[in-house]
Parts: sequence; structure tokens; C-alpha cells
Amino acid sequence: MAYLAPAEFVTKMVDAGESKIFMSTRDTVIRAYMAGAILALAAVFAVTINVQTGQPLAGAILFPVGFCMLYLMGFDLLTGVLMLTPLALIDRRAGVTMSGILRNWGLVFVGNFAGAFTVAVMMAIIFTFGFTQAPDVVGQKIGTIGEGRTVGYAAHGAAGMLTLFIRGVLCNWMVATGVVGAMISTSVSGKVIAMWMPIMLFFYMGFEHSVVNMFLFPSGLLLGGNFSIMDYLIWNEIPTVIGNLVGGLTFVGLTLYSTHVRTGAKRKADLGVGMAAFPAE
Repeated sequence: MAYLAPAEFVTKMVDAGESKIFMSTRDTVIRAYMAGAILALAAVFAVTINVQTGQPLAGAILFPVGFCMLYLMGFDLLTGVLMLTPLALIDRRAGVTMSGILRNWGLVFVGNFAGAFTVAVMMAIIFTFGFTQAPDVVGQKIGTIGEGRTVGYAAHGAAGMLTLFIRGVLCNWMVATGVVGAMISTSVSGKVIAMWMPIMLFFYMGFEHSVVNMFLFPSGLLLGGNFSIMDYLIWNEIPTVIGNLVGGLTFVGLTLYSTHVRTGAKRKADLGVGMAAFPAE
């Protein structure tokens, strides 16, 4: 399981952010669509395990299978690009602009939502036998999740909004760590192990992931959850996206970039010695 030193994989992070900004609209949307769909299936998988076993840890242990699959296939989640693409701007890569970053974020959001919503509709059909009967036990659980994590936050007012935001921050601290995990090894097994650990942690702790929520909340509405689209947007999706941005970029992207790219290079330049005199970081 070959391991790349931080200075090497941080460069890969910046390269990845740059490439995503210049990716065609067609490729960006397709890759985001597939990422949203696969992660939604993983969420259904985990909730089903939780319901059938009564052991939330079991679902958390197995949920990362979806994350690993989509990143091994080169698909993109909003949580990942929120962390990666700004690094290309900070690194002053040629042609990278804020408008290009926002374009990428918008396309990935649309693609992720479309993929997650497709799975939401498919699973709602399965849970209700084509909407001919009440949702089964798994469908009922998904509807309950939607209520608790929208109107449940709203019931606490500003404190609920703060809690939601912090859960979004903590979520993408872990998820962005998983994205980096896919870059720190050159073997499939190494990548999977590095991705698995932080994703398992975020899911078990109940942190807020904007793309997982693109499945859970539309599913809840389709399955009779007692909340509205505005509840979903104001009391979950929008604050979650902002929290995901802050968590991934601040605690993963900027910390790694500042310590392994800018600081290291500046220190060597200040000392006035050749790069070859220093071992790889």
C-alpha cells in the first residue's frame, strides 16, 4: 500500500481542484449525477441495516462502501469540490477564477441533486409498492429522519441553526479527509482504508452531509414526512452546504496546503539553500 508524503498528495489536491474547474459541463454533471446516486444508495443501505439490526454502528461501518465506489470511479461530490477547487485559486493556477469555481460548484450541486433525487423516487416506489400502500418500516424511518433534522432544528431557533451549521462543519472535516485519503495511496486497498475511516465516523456521529441530505429529505417528502420543501432548504440544505464549505476548506484544504506547500517552500527559500538538501516532507 504505497503511501505518498503530504507534500506529494497536497500537490495532487491542487491539481485535482484545477482539473475540475476546467472540466466540461457535460462531464461535470454526469460525474456529479453518478456520485449523488451512488451515495444515495449507500444511505438507503445504511438505514436498512440500522432498521433491520437495531445497531446504528453496523450501518455506519458499511456506509462508506458507497463513498469508496464513487471516488474510485472518479465521480464528484459537492463536499469534495468545496474543498479542492479553492486551492487552485489560492495557488494562483493559470486561468482559475472565482467564477470558474462557482460554476463548478453549481454544476456539481445540480448533478448530485439529480442523482440523489432519482434514487429517492426509485426507493419510494419500492417502499410503497408503486405508491399503492403506506411506506414499509425502512420508508417510515427515512420520513422520520427528515422531520427530526428539519423541524427538529427549527424548534430550537437560533440554537438549532447553530447546531445544524456545526454538524455541517464537522461532517466535511471528516468527508474532506476521506477525499484526501483517496490521494494518499497508489493502491486500491490503501485508498479504501484511508477513505473508510473518516466516512464511518461522520455517519455514525450523525453529522450533516449536503449530498446525503439531497436523498434523505426529498425521500422523506415523498414518503409522507411532516415537513415542507422550505423547511428542508432553510433548516437543512442551505446551512449544511455552508457548514460543509467551512469545514472542508478550513480544517482540511487550507491546513494541509499552508503547512505542506506554502510554508515548506517559503521556509526553504528563506534559508537560502537548495531543495535537494531537504528530505521529502
